[in-house]
Amino acid sequence: MSGYVPPKPTLAMRLEYAALRVASTLVRPLGFFGASRVGAMIGALGWRPLRIRADRVERAVRACFPEFSDARVREVAKGSYASMGRMAMEIIYLSKATGESVLDKFVEPEGWELIERQKASGKGVLLVAAHFGNWELSGAYVAARTGQIEGIAMHMANPYSDAFLKRTRERLGTTVTFDEDAVRRIPRVLRDGNIVALVSDQGAKGLAATYANFFGRPARTPRGAAVFALRNGPPLLFFAAVRQPDARYKIIVREVPIANTGDRERDVDQTVQNYTDVIEQFVREYPEQYFWQHRRWKRQPPDTPPHLREP
Repeated sequence: MSGYVPPKPTLAMRLEYAALRVASTLVRPLGFFGASRVGAMIGALGWRPLRIRADRVERAVRACFPEFSDARVREVAKGSYASMGRMAMEIIYLSKATGESVLDKFVEPEGWELIERQKASGKGVLLVAAHFGNWELSGAYVAARTGQIEGIAMHMANPYSDAFLKRTRERLGTTVTFDEDAVRRIPRVLRDGNIVALVSDQGAKGLAATYANFFGRPARTPRGAAVFALRNGPPLLFFAAVRQPDARYKIIVREVPIANTGDRERDVDQTVQNYTDVIEQFVREYPEQYFWQHRRWKRQPPDTPPHLREP
């Protein structure tokens, strides 16, 4: 049994959850794409006029893309806020939907045969994702196509919102395993030939992690996906739901190289770097769809040179 104890709810948590439920009701008449457009407009307000973390976001974009003009930096920053708003409203809209309803929100996938081939082998499928595009919908799509997926998640600070998101994920076909139970449960899920997905680009305190270079700066990065891949044997696949010009999504799947020199610690670190490199490739191609608002370089080695510290 998990030793997790949820925090005692506060008034602010109750009000936040009430707002979430109201939003869930109000977006229903808009349809998925209408809710997405409204989310983009609301999200863009976070950039201007509200300026919520806007300076930090612009600094991060500028540090990662020094070749960008100031106008392009602002464009990417604004786009990332709109993307965040879209994702939030899309998930709220789908909170009362079924997994099958997700499929018509997607165009034909790219690299899907990698998942099908591994699933047919019966040896389990290990997927790694990032805070990019609509990472919640990516899991729902895989669940709708395959009939099963197990997602590893961290608890949210608000227990009401945490339960809401868990219910939404499970309604859309994802079985949720929280991180405190993952080490015990996930190897069994993989041995049974099932699909496991992890979001692995946020070095939260308490998670087993290593330092990987992301856009040339060291960033604390979860190592669970690499550990499971090396211990349990399945290939590691990166997947993302990339937003298309018509507001639908496209699932793109890429194989991640797994280091296998026999030095387990070194192999884990290199594999973490390998999937971090794949994430960086996606962010370079679609910078507006990355979640720049989270502090990717918040936790770094103490000896990090000043010019490589968090922007």
